[in-house]
Amino acid sequence: MRFTRWSTISVHQRQQPLNAAPTHRHLGRFGLETNNQQNHRGKKNSSVFPTGSTHLGISPANNIGTMAEHLSQSELDYPFKLLEYFNGFRVSKVIFSACELGVFDLLLRSQEPLSAQHVARELSTSVDGMERLLAALVGIEILEVETTDGTALYSSTDVANLYLAKGSGKSLHDMIIYQSQTIYPLWNNMVDAVREGKNQNEKTFGLPPEDIFQAIYRSEEERLKFMGLMNSSWVLDGHDIVTAFNLSCFQEIVDLGGCTGALAREMAKAYPSSSVTVLDLPQIVETAQKHFSQENDTVLFQSGDFFSGEIPPADLYVLARILHDWPEEKGLTLLRKIYDTCKPGGGVLLVEAMLFENRRGPVMAQIFSLNMLVQTSGRERPPSEYIRILNQTGFHNVQVCRTGKSYDAILAIR
Repeated sequence: MRFTRWSTISVHQRQQPLNAAPTHRHLGRFGLETNNQQNHRGKKNSSVFPTGSTHLGISPANNIGTMAEHLSQSELDYPFKLLEYFNGFRVSKVIFSACELGVFDLLLRSQEPLSAQHVARELSTSVDGMERLLAALVGIEILEVETTDGTALYSSTDVANLYLAKGSGKSLHDMIIYQSQTIYPLWNNMVDAVREGKNQNEKTFGLPPEDIFQAIYRSEEERLKFMGLMNSSWVLDGHDIVTAFNLSCFQEIVDLGGCTGALAREMAKAYPSSSVTVLDLPQIVETAQKHFSQENDTVLFQSGDFFSGEIPPADLYVLARILHDWPEEKGLTLLRKIYDTCKPGGGVLLVEAMLFENRRGPVMAQIFSLNMLVQTSGRERPPSEYIRILNQTGFHNVQVCRTGKSYDAILAIR
């Protein structure tokens, strides 16, 4: 733990290995390299940008500056990296399409590699189209291919089995479906979002831009997709969030807007002596209990609206990906309400993707902030802004932890 120029904040960086995955087969390049490993690969690949690697984003500035200078010189001859960025949406759609078609589920179930003809027949697609899709998945190192008697046979990497097939405990399938069917259409209107400075729910879905959750929950099917997205996020990142600080001193914990209860379950596992409650809208609680319940679940669910209704007394309130949805004034109103209800010595845990103070990243948080523009009324923020609004609403002793993953944690005490 180290101290920065803010006297009320301590900042520390989580130093731990990434979650281990099976290594007996080729794992591909997705999500299994540390930032340092990425930065020290050969010069041809040295343009991978480091994200979330140090406190407050101050240290990477020189590294990124040097990298940008290297890029500007080497890419003048041929813009490899620019072309890779240009085609990024195509790569995304390759993965999205394979998930929607069920490619990864079929390959996971299979006991042996399959031909494109076999996959096409099982999934009711054209052989030609499937051959091209499988070839692209091999190219981006998500699938493997071997040739036997002149026939290409395809099989999954461990990364695909672990994260892309529905059956895995760490499956991101629901996240991918939401990205493909909801986020992707919204981003098609990014130019208008930037010009107008407002979300594009009306243009994309024909729904009023003011009520963002009317758009997000516009049907039972869409509500279930969104909840699947949130569930995937916390199955992946939840443990790092709830262990960013030692929260064992908080006996009663309420996760406001806790959706499926995935993050709350991670909290309950890490702190079994604490009671953990999810407060969310009635239709969300009903859907969570119907579709996302687990055996021997110790997490409690309570229906309510934390903006317009009462919130139960607790020692710790969790706001995970809540403040980034809204304009600052609405966030301040909610934090004041929490402060007034919170028990003395209690606190609030914010979970957000934090920007660096020097505006140089992390790239993922910057992209998330653009998504807040196109879909909601909010934005991502650097630590200093969270500290300011927390102090403004009465909270103090602010601590910030960058986990090195997608989301970071901020703990403040009443």
